[in-house]
Amino acid sequence: MRIIKLDENSKKNILNDLLKRSPNNYDSYSDKVAVIVNDVKEKGDEAVFSYTKQFDGADLNADNILVTDEEIKEAYAELEKTGLVDIIRKALANIVDYHTKQKQYSWFDSKPDGSILGQKVTPLERVGVYVPGGKAAYPSSVLMNVAPAKVAGVDEIIMTTPPGKDGKVNFGTLVAAKEAGVDKIFKVGGAQAIAALAYGTESIPKVDKIVGPGNIYVALAKKAVYGHVSIDSIAGPSEILVLADETANPRFVAADLLSQAEHDELASAILVTTSEELANKVSEQVEVFVNELSRKEILEKSLENYGYILVADSMEDAIDVANEIASEHLEIVTKDPFNTMTKIRNAGAIFLGEYSSEPLGDYFAGPNHVLPTNGTAKFFSPLSVDDFIKKSSIISFSREALEPISKDIIKFAESEQLTAHANSIKVRFEE
Repeated sequence: MRIIKLDENSKKNILNDLLKRSPNNYDSYSDKVAVIVNDVKEKGDEAVFSYTKQFDGADLNADNILVTDEEIKEAYAELEKTGLVDIIRKALANIVDYHTKQKQYSWFDSKPDGSILGQKVTPLERVGVYVPGGKAAYPSSVLMNVAPAKVAGVDEIIMTTPPGKDGKVNFGTLVAAKEAGVDKIFKVGGAQAIAALAYGTESIPKVDKIVGPGNIYVALAKKAVYGHVSIDSIAGPSEILVLADETANPRFVAADLLSQAEHDELASAILVTTSEELANKVSEQVEVFVNELSRKEILEKSLENYGYILVADSMEDAIDVANEIASEHLEIVTKDPFNTMTKIRNAGAIFLGEYSSEPLGDYFAGPNHVLPTNGTAKFFSPLSVDDFIKKSSIISFSREALEPISKDIIKFAESEQLTAHANSIKVRFEE
């Protein structure tokens, strides 16, 4: 990995480099996505079946687009042989336990004058979960997207995922969906799946919100339908930043950097350290691992494109650049990681200490692994129960409560030249 001295110039160049990875910079795909989305909006199932044949090679129709109970049983039978079903159940229990602590409840505050103010919390009625297929099939993402929706109390969860040419869906995806509580699973992927969820077709019901990761076509389709439905985010490529001092284990750090670099060629892996010795040792260990691991070609391209080791003069400088980058995953491996953590403002998920590696969060710890990317951790949060509820304000005033403030409201409304607003209050206190 390249080792760079951290200064204002290098920091600026790296930040500009990382921003190039944003899906917002791939507008050349937007026209293609717009055509697909509009076709599905206008032609419904006909367009969904046509695009699935074109992109996935599968022959879909109204009779086979919905995953059947028999197909789910087949998936269980295959996965039981691997022991993965029990692992999925253990991970799901941890995820549900963590998200249950996020649950919000309606509240009301009444006063002696007869006024009642409050907030009514209501789960979304129907949510769509998109799950990638093929080589990018991640049962863990199924759990992370579905569990908080179930905890929130969503009435119906619809999942879409692309089929293989044989019309079948990844077994791990099916088992994770069943365990997490998905109501219906449709065999459709890509931009056509997002459009179907957003507008509804003869087979696929319209949803209120779409969540879940996908390729650039999926990301841009979510962007295109936003406003007609809600979405979680427009996710960019995965990223990790390790903040370390001389106490860090270089072998551990190198392994953790590569855990994200293996996702794809656009993934980002950055070490920021105050130790030149650690920087050199990590770079050496990365080379060793790259030659041992299975996704060598992806690892090499990812590190060549967006892999950096930054050597800072002080921990204050290192923390400053970590906050500027606002990484999706931030590992802190310092003498006192909890103290360092108090100075972090921007990160999707923070992992403290040398045994809190990023894959722990991806699979098993419980917090959500759907996280803000491309610097959006400066203003976005991880996927949570909050994403699957909506809040209504409650206002109830008696005459006795309204009268003392009525003149203030009238004066406020008239200052904005909204005389009908003012009149609405006035009529209640006419002689």
